[in-house]
Amino acid sequence: MRGGQPVTLPAKDLETLLVLVERAGHIVEKEELLEKVWPGVFVEEGNLARHIFNLRQVLGDSPDGRKYIDTIPKRGYRFVAAVREDAEPVASHPAAPQTSEQAPTAVPLGQKRSLWLWLLALSVALGIALGATGLREKLFRKSGAATIRSLAVLPLENLSHDPEQEYFADGMTEALTTEFAQISALKVISHTSVVQYKGTRKSLPQIAQELGVDAVVEGAVERSGDKVEITVQLIHAPSDRHLWAKSYERDLRDILALQHEVTHSITGEIQAKLTSPEEIRLGSARSIDSEAYEDYLRGRFSLEKLDMKKSIAYFQEAIQENPNYALAYAGLANSYISLGQPWGGDMSPKEVLPQAKAAATKALEIDDSLGEAHLAMARIIQLYDWDWPAVEKEYRRALDLNPNDAMAHAWYGEYLQEMGRNEEAFVQMRQVMTLDPLNAVGANELGYTFYTARQYDQAMRAFRMALELEPDNVNAHVGLAWVYEQKKIYPEAIAELDKSVRLSNRDDPLASLGQVLGESGRTKNAAKLLEELKRRSQHHYVSPCLIALVQIGLGERDKAIASLEQGYTEHDQWMLYLKVDPHVDDLRTDPRFKDLVRRVGP
Repeated sequence: MRGGQPVTLPAKDLETLLVLVERAGHIVEKEELLEKVWPGVFVEEGNLARHIFNLRQVLGDSPDGRKYIDTIPKRGYRFVAAVREDAEPVASHPAAPQTSEQAPTAVPLGQKRSLWLWLLALSVALGIALGATGLREKLFRKSGAATIRSLAVLPLENLSHDPEQEYFADGMTEALTTEFAQISALKVISHTSVVQYKGTRKSLPQIAQELGVDAVVEGAVERSGDKVEITVQLIHAPSDRHLWAKSYERDLRDILALQHEVTHSITGEIQAKLTSPEEIRLGSARSIDSEAYEDYLRGRFSLEKLDMKKSIAYFQEAIQENPNYALAYAGLANSYISLGQPWGGDMSPKEVLPQAKAAATKALEIDDSLGEAHLAMARIIQLYDWDWPAVEKEYRRALDLNPNDAMAHAWYGEYLQEMGRNEEAFVQMRQVMTLDPLNAVGANELGYTFYTARQYDQAMRAFRMALELEPDNVNAHVGLAWVYEQKKIYPEAIAELDKSVRLSNRDDPLASLGQVLGESGRTKNAAKLLEELKRRSQHHYVSPCLIALVQIGLGERDKAIASLEQGYTEHDQWMLYLKVDPHVDDLRTDPRFKDLVRRVGP
């Protein structure tokens, strides 16, 4: 019973729970559990770990916030909650609604074990007979395994009972996702969509339907000093059927080999065809300094939280501990890139992007087969060097190495959009939505591509789709406002931008509001916002192109051209959109503007 309602457990989950409850407060060795739940039968330890994982999912936390079942590394498990014998018959509780999967009457545990043993004996005997005729593999081949062409790695459960170790569980989840994402025969859902299921009680078939996948990988990880224990299982999601499970225990320095082993085992289980380079990569892994790996994971965790300065510090620590750590250099490059973004960072491109390029260059010197490093280099050349053939070459190389990288598709799509290659950009943006379906980024990117293609109705639909996923998404509100502005629906545009300013302290919603206010005749209000942007520029980097945006709204053409010239000098990222942005259409006949577009290229 949970919350006054009966809880239905599969037979082996129930038997495992009963053994633990009977020995509540005491350690039950793994061997003892295996013998009591599967008496006289050889069963892989991974099966036991899977049932423990299932029980934890069903039981949740005890009233004092602890888990009901503790893992004792290398030994077994312990049921830690208080246990008492309830004299009240179970039948007196309200009956649970019957389903086709529930038996109408309870089966005594002894009888249930006998039944399962009988069925197991029958299946083994049948398997032996079929083996002689060559039909065993066909009959026992897991139905659905051959049809698995897409999967998602659900957030690994942190069994360390230490919130400070969440970065480690998250990092391991993302690392496994990245491993699978490099396999071209699979569609692998991005970590940013999957992380939303952390702690969820949704059923696996529902999760699979929402993500559009055939299978999910789930499990748990426990860190104890330099030892890591991880349990992983593969589930055919539509049928909620277990296909494979295994437990691993490794030293932290062997964690990369562990990730390769898990990936190789599962791809073999689902019969995913690997290319020769993929086989080579999964078959080789170097040991790694444990402290460097920890700092790398902390850096990734901080970068996801948009704490770029902290992430830079962690990546630098990892590099100091292991000077040949290519992934840490790639992470450092991405942190510098984020720090210089005009919509998220507070430093000019000239301050940070040369440092980003140095880090990406070093990563590629160490490992030219690292997709993350090629992606960082493509982004840096795009944002700062403006060497357009080199940009496309690096993006294509990054996608060859990691075809499921949603961010690579998004950034490559942005490049194609800036080049005016809209149809190609649409393909990339839709791929982002396929690989990262619960993230508003894909819908936003699609919306902005429609916007610069002057397809405003389609852009509006895309931005509204993003807001369905994330109602307070600033980029979607700004994009919707830009569409309203082009349609001259100023009240709606102002309302969307007012909301964006309230949701964020970013400069771009403020500048966009200033432009719309100027265009709609509220020049005094627009002038105040222009002064506010100039005041902000004394404390952090404010894009000169955003200053130009307000000046365009106020009809100050000469000042806007001067601001854009400053943007060119700064290698400001907004300059990349001069060729396609509707905001600057009023300047397109000006020879000075035409010269700017020519200099930015291509």
